[in-house]
Amino acid sequence: MTLPSLHDLHRPLGSTGLRVSPLGLGTVKLGRDQGVKYPNGFTIPDDQQARLLLDQARELGINLIDTAPAYGRSEERLGPLLRGQRQDWVIVSKVGEEFENGLSHFDFSAEHTRLSVERSLKRLETDFIDLVLVHSDGNDLSILNDSGVYATLAELKREGKIRGYGFSGKTVDGGLKALEQGDCAMVTYNLNEQNEKPVIDYAVAHGKGILVKKALASGHACLSPGVDPVRASFELLFGHPGVTSAIVGTINPLHLAHNVATAAAVIRKS
Repeated sequence: MTLPSLHDLHRPLGSTGLRVSPLGLGTVKLGRDQGVKYPNGFTIPDDQQARLLLDQARELGINLIDTAPAYGRSEERLGPLLRGQRQDWVIVSKVGEEFENGLSHFDFSAEHTRLSVERSLKRLETDFIDLVLVHSDGNDLSILNDSGVYATLAELKREGKIRGYGFSGKTVDGGLKALEQGDCAMVTYNLNEQNEKPVIDYAVAHGKGILVKKALASGHACLSPGVDPVRASFELLFGHPGVTSAIVGTINPLHLAHNVATAAAVIRKS
């Protein structure tokens, strides 16, 4: 029996030239277990478990991997884990947020943006990162208007160190502003929160990419008995033509297989 996969369902990420799977693998749980908002505790997988998870994701047709400096040791673990597979993955990382000693702090300056990307390139053992997003602290418009982060990312794109850039924000105004110049926005969109839908609508009209974070409400979605929350979530997400890919941060192989099978069924039916 052939397991359902996403291999034939890859789609363009806006006008970046990148093609990505409709589900991406979020990797915060590979590097950080402090200050994360999940309903249940978890243990960070060891290298063998992480490698098996990545192999499974790739076999199921997932080619998008999402990481960040703020995800603890995620980037530096992914570098060795993905050796010899660079051509198989579209790597998304971030700038702006740092997580040290259990606390987040933010720096959106031009100098720190460049330093952060150069450090991510070393950690991920790659010559380029496919997409770099600004990890917002919530002051979206201030970051875009008053810091050097977007101009620096545009320079890094011209230099070939990144292939695209965008914004992972928290407001509609921020998302809309970010898409005026950027290639992609990462928005929260799920059964519980749909405030940022206007950003997805704008992306459809302007050929921009949309990645969805908290697609399964970080495991908090509650529905009536007998309704599969994963299916209901994906019906909402993939019912919108602007959603390119949903980032799912599971480290459970069964959950990953279920997510892929459900997404594939929902997309093929739509």
